[in-house]
Amino acid sequence: MASVLAGCPAGIQREKSYKNYCSVNRLEKQFLEQIRIRDLVRDGEQLLVAVSGGPDSMALLSLFLAVQPVLHCRLAVAHCNFGLRGADSLADEQFVRDWCLRLGLECFVERFDTERHRRSNHLSVEESARVLRYDYFERLMKMEGFTRVATGHHVADNAETLLFNLFRGTTMPSLRGIRSRHGAIIRPMLLLHKADIMGYLGEKGIEYRIDRSNESDSHDRNFIRNRVIPLLLQRFPDKLMPSLQRLSEQSGELEEFLELAMDSLIEREPGLKPEQGWLDVAALKRLTVFEQKEVLKRALREHGYAVDAVLLQRLVDLLSTQPGRKVMLENGGEVVWKDGRFCFLTSLRPGA
Repeated sequence: MASVLAGCPAGIQREKSYKNYCSVNRLEKQFLEQIRIRDLVRDGEQLLVAVSGGPDSMALLSLFLAVQPVLHCRLAVAHCNFGLRGADSLADEQFVRDWCLRLGLECFVERFDTERHRRSNHLSVEESARVLRYDYFERLMKMEGFTRVATGHHVADNAETLLFNLFRGTTMPSLRGIRSRHGAIIRPMLLLHKADIMGYLGEKGIEYRIDRSNESDSHDRNFIRNRVIPLLLQRFPDKLMPSLQRLSEQSGELEEFLELAMDSLIEREPGLKPEQGWLDVAALKRLTVFEQKEVLKRALREHGYAVDAVLLQRLVDLLSTQPGRKVMLENGGEVVWKDGRFCFLTSLRPGA
């Protein structure tokens, strides 16, 4: 009890809140403890819960409803219909609407032309859906006064993301996986296991929808989720998830340290500011390779380019060549060494 209520406002510690806390079950108490320990939701927050209708998001909504009397927060639901599965997408939307009506919750729904967005922006379906989803959440928060958006990511999602990032050649700090809090986005189930979530749904008799497209291995994330992780769990049943979680946490700690260190470094070196469109070659050469990559990574992101380990190494290798050489970037962009600088140039092609 003390671990949950310690440090809470006096109102939380009154007898009524004590009774509310005692009425929740084991998983709900664990959920509430993580919220308190990680400071994800404060009393009186305006909270938007992202609900797809699948088991994870339905469990998230139920968990928040169970602890709402302790948190004293306003709850509402946001549903994204990406229009990718025809009648099934519409059925998911109606399922969420009906559930919210039954619970007396506000339900905000947005329909997207994901395929059109994907083609226009040269993105994968998954990336396009992610961009559309979080842009919508940001607009909704501004329009309706919400202060947090909660998503239903859990332990297996974090492991999947970490492995996905590893296989596609990410940098070491990015192995932190999914953050429990990133801006206004929170993931309070990040330390919960899928088996516990499914057991909770069964215990509470909560209905949910199944997205059959997740069973296909055509997408890399699905392949990792359906084939790679189960195979690794067969070999390392008690070690895989704790090891990946530990790596994720340590990478997060490293990333926080590096952010502060690089901020200080760039402040001291005017020629390394990523927003100015160029980097001073002499200043870059004075850095360690690791520092060079961190500066280059910031510059690439500042100009809207994706970052991976191969591209960073090519840019570092450019420092060992001579002026006039260049590295081509996506969508016709390039980094050119001229006048003692690495100049970040975007494509001038029509429509690029």
